[in-house]
Amino acid sequence: MRAFQLVGWRQPPELREVPVPEPGPGQVLVKVAGAGACHSDLHIMQAPAPLPGFTGLPLTLGHENAGRVAQLGPGVTGFAPGDPVIVYGCWGCGMCVNCRQGRENYCQNLSGQGPGLGGGHDGGMAEYLLVPAPRYLIPLGTLDPRQAAPLSDAGLTGYHAVKRSLHLLGPGSTAVVIGAGGLGQMTIQILRSLSAATTVVAVDTDPGKLETAKRLGADEALLSGDEAVARIKDMTAQQGAQLVLDMVGVDPTLRMAAQVARVLGHLTIVGLGGAALPVNFSSPPHECAVASPYWGSLPELMEVITLAQQEKIRVLVEHFPLERAAEAYELLHDGRIQGRAVITPHA
Repeated sequence: MRAFQLVGWRQPPELREVPVPEPGPGQVLVKVAGAGACHSDLHIMQAPAPLPGFTGLPLTLGHENAGRVAQLGPGVTGFAPGDPVIVYGCWGCGMCVNCRQGRENYCQNLSGQGPGLGGGHDGGMAEYLLVPAPRYLIPLGTLDPRQAAPLSDAGLTGYHAVKRSLHLLGPGSTAVVIGAGGLGQMTIQILRSLSAATTVVAVDTDPGKLETAKRLGADEALLSGDEAVARIKDMTAQQGAQLVLDMVGVDPTLRMAAQVARVLGHLTIVGLGGAALPVNFSSPPHECAVASPYWGSLPELMEVITLAQQEKIRVLVEHFPLERAAEAYELLHDGRIQGRAVITPHA
């Protein structure tokens, strides 16, 4: 089969021929219909050396995956060949307290950000994906796997980031989403679905993405800069927003996040830009809680799928065949993907 693999650090990935995996006891082979291209993959490609928790090379990329069950390993029940499924991407030990609660994204026996697809294990930018246990598969029902794949990360990450702060939201509240790309677009819709009375503000440097944000439910769409900070302050009686979600994580966005957060609010760093938040006695505002959540739990992915099935959230997708995967990442790097790029190995 064909697989899009990282073969060396700071080297472009290559499309290579590799054997089709054979599912062993308890494992499931999935025929990949869609594999999302994520900004975090770009960070992996640009890393000068292995990141914590990563296996050796070559490594198949792709941690946002959906498809159909191709083959069940011995002892697997609950699924049948042909079933449409989405793959939960955080693969923990399955035995620690967090894993037993479905929070394998915070597995206590795996260090760093290595658990799961595209890091500790081969990902789904290939014609087939070997999944170690059926518990990582969630039925899609009538959802198209080619459209649904980004729900496993862009949808889940945004959902988890919002859900943990829901107690701050409601009538009269404001949530600011900095970065209106694929991840931010999902988060805007999730805010609209989970807290309809919240005023949602999208901030970006791209007018086209801001127009998309408005179509997806943002009440305000602001070009990044000092004027955006002033507008958010005016909207909130100079208090700032209850929830600020930075989907980028670079110096300018983190500075803005600190400026527009409020006392006792939440400032959530979702993006992997790698910059540092300016912190002193008065920045962020007093008792503003700062968090950097990682992905989301398995039960939360089930909830995301339900929202999609109810047509309360949708993914804007651009499809690319496997042989154009490198092109998709180039467009993503240059900010020329309006929603989410999805690689379709069987297009």
